[in-house]
Amino acid sequence: MLNHQFLTSLGWNPFFQQQLSLHEWEHYLPARVTQQHKNSLKVETSEGEINLPIMPSMPAITVGDWLLIDTQSAFLRLLERQNCFKRKAAGVQSAEQLIAANIDTAFIVCSLNHDFNLNRIERYLSLIHETQAEAVVVLTKKDCVDEYTGQLEQVRQLAPNINVVAINGLKPDCIDLLSPWVRTGKTIVMLGSSGSGKSTLSNQLLKQPIQQTAGIREQDSKGRHITTSRSLFLLPDGGLLIDTPGMRELQLFDCENGVSATFADITELALLCRFSDCQHQQEPGCAVKKAIDSGELEARRLKSYQKLHREQQHNHADLAEKRAKDKQLTQFYAKTQRDARKNKRG
Repeated sequence: MLNHQFLTSLGWNPFFQQQLSLHEWEHYLPARVTQQHKNSLKVETSEGEINLPIMPSMPAITVGDWLLIDTQSAFLRLLERQNCFKRKAAGVQSAEQLIAANIDTAFIVCSLNHDFNLNRIERYLSLIHETQAEAVVVLTKKDCVDEYTGQLEQVRQLAPNINVVAINGLKPDCIDLLSPWVRTGKTIVMLGSSGSGKSTLSNQLLKQPIQQTAGIREQDSKGRHITTSRSLFLLPDGGLLIDTPGMRELQLFDCENGVSATFADITELALLCRFSDCQHQQEPGCAVKKAIDSGELEARRLKSYQKLHREQQHNHADLAEKRAKDKQLTQFYAKTQRDARKNKRG
């Protein structure tokens, strides 16, 4: 008999339950991916932890996914995701990289030192809004600065009712500020660049030093990659945490709705422009430029919006072209195999 209470603590909910037939529920095991390695997956089930070999026939899987396996620990299928965080793979190749799946809340971890960057926060917000997960901006290392109320206010200006907290990740009481989002069965993903304090914060939430930490370079507050793989942890106070490696590059694609939601103030102003295709440069009757001139809108914010909008369109086109080529290649291979079988029979 499956331990439904334990599955619930792993994030199991009616969305996944309704994907199983009665036969599947009675004879197979739901399993959540907790670690992903080159050749295997570590999954957690109501009957314990299992190492699952990655086979060529399996779909792309990431940490946080729910799978269905049989009693012999063989993969059956991947369950439909509630959401999935993904980016364009780093480098020049046209490929997507899955970050984490089935997320309730995303912590955008950004330090209050020299690495504080509003443009980067907007980039992460666009990714999160696309998935419809809840976003929380966690400003770390408040003990390293004399004053941070100005930075708090800058983040609050990015969106109405945005969740933002400032913490000292070295003190255990910092988790009290994050407790509203740490709940049984709810999954949190930690996003941020190297040196932002993600691993330190993870250790506080886990109440033990599981993740290795390191200092930053004094001259520019840049950090080093400490977390090198994605892992899902059960938190002692309830809830689940996915820590991710620091990302110096987060290229967006398939994020048109996320970018629009992050910059809702600009998209709403654009509706008032005289021309529907206004580029918000020097066109007459541009409501966006008027807002910048009056001080209602920051010029920085418009530049950030235009950069992310161009980037997501470009990357989306590149990946769509690659998918089309891959589909044609798959169809060609399938036709070649069919023809070979026909010739063999003939």
